[in-house]
Amino acid sequence: MPDSQPQPSHSSSGPPSGPDEAGALLLCGARLTDGRVVDVRLGRGRIEAVGTAGSLGTGPPASGPPATRVDLGGHLLLPAPVEPHAHGDTALSAEAEGPVSYDGQDVQRRVTEAALLQLGHGATAVRSHVHVGDVQGLGALAAVLQAGRALRGLVAVSAVAMPRVLTGVAGADGLAVLRDAVKMGASVIGGCPDLDPDPTGYVEAVLEIASEHGCPVDLHTDGAEPARLARLAAMAGGLRPGVTLGPCGGLARLPAQAAARSADQLAAAGVTVVCLPQGGCGSVDRRDTAPVRLLRAAGVRVAAGSGALRDASNPVGRGDPLEAAFLLASRYGLRSEEAYDAVSAAARAALGLPEVRVEAGFPAELLAVRGDRLPAVLSLAYSRIVVHRGRVVARTSAVREYCGSAASAALDLPRQGRGKPS
Repeated sequence: MPDSQPQPSHSSSGPPSGPDEAGALLLCGARLTDGRVVDVRLGRGRIEAVGTAGSLGTGPPASGPPATRVDLGGHLLLPAPVEPHAHGDTALSAEAEGPVSYDGQDVQRRVTEAALLQLGHGATAVRSHVHVGDVQGLGALAAVLQAGRALRGLVAVSAVAMPRVLTGVAGADGLAVLRDAVKMGASVIGGCPDLDPDPTGYVEAVLEIASEHGCPVDLHTDGAEPARLARLAAMAGGLRPGVTLGPCGGLARLPAQAAARSADQLAAAGVTVVCLPQGGCGSVDRRDTAPVRLLRAAGVRVAAGSGALRDASNPVGRGDPLEAAFLLASRYGLRSEEAYDAVSAAARAALGLPEVRVEAGFPAELLAVRGDRLPAVLSLAYSRIVVHRGRVVARTSAVREYCGSAASAALDLPRQGRGKPS
C-alpha cells in the first residue's frame, strides 16, 4: 500500500466547520458490503438517507441548498476506521539525528503530520499515547493537545497521559504530573505498569485517578505474566468507562491453557485488547501479536492499532488501519469482516465513540475504497476517499498503467482508476 501524503480537500481548506455547518453531500453509486449499490445523503454530520442508486437525486433534502454530488462508482463504502493506539509525540522521528526532540513545535509538527497521514489512510479519529513527566514534563502533552485543536474538523485527536513511575518515592512526582495532565486535557490515563518497580501499585494508582476523574484507562502491557494479568483484570473489572490493554503480545508466548485462562479473565472484566499487527511501539520490545482468535473466542473485544509510526522502534511503520486489518486476515486467520471490524467498530468502541453503520441516523464517518468486495479492498487499498463529520476531508488516488510492451496493447490490459487505454 503506497505511503502518500494526503491533502485536505478544497472544501476543507478554510476554517473547519462543525457538523451543523457542513453542507449536504450526496455519495452516488457506492457499493456496500452486502452487494447493494446505493446513494447516501449526508447532512449535519450524519447519514440522512440511504437509497438505491439514482433514487435520492441532488435536490434540497428538506431545506437548504442542493447537495454536493460525489461519484463513488467503483468504490466500496465502509464505516471509517479509527486509530486506537498511536504515539504521536515520537512519530516520524526515526531519521532524526540524536535523541528525539521534545521541543513543543517539533512535537506539534510531528503529531500533525502523523495524524494527517493516518487520516489519508482512512482513520477519522486517533488516540495518541503521550509521555508525561521526567524530561518531557507536560510540554509534549500540550503540543499534542494543540495539534488536536488545530486539526478539529479534519480528524479527532485525543491524548493518553503516560507517566513512567507512579509508586514509591520516585512515583510522587509522577502522580502529581498525571493529575495535572488530566486537568490540562488528557482524556485518557495510561502508562506501562511493566516498567514500574511495583506494577500492581502502578495499576492501582492509575485506576484510582481515573475513577476520580471519570476517565477511561489505556495501559501498555506485554501480558506475558498470567498472575499479573489476572490481578490487573480483577482490579479493572468495575471501572467505567472502561479499560483497554495493549499490545499483549506476551499472551501469544504462553502455554495454551494459561493463555485461555487469561483470555477468560479479561473477557469477564470487560477489558478491551488492542493488538498491533504492524509492529510494536516505543515501550514494548517484543514484536509478537496478541492471539486474536483465542481472545475473540473467549469474548474479549479485540481492536487493532498501528503502534509506532516511523520512530526508533519501527522505522517503517505505516499507520494504516487497512494494513492492520490485512495482516489480521492474511496472517492471523480472521475473516475479512472480522479483521475490518477490529479497526472500525471494535476500535471505535475502545475509544468510546458512537457506532457507525451505513444507515440513516448514524454518524457520517465513512471510507470509500476502490474495489467491490472487502477482501479485494484489504488486498489493494490504493484509492481512498475519507468522510469525517459529513465532509470529504482527504483523497488518495492511484493509477496503475502497464506500458512499454506489445502485450499491453494486444491484450487490452487494464489501468487502475481509468477507462480502457486509447
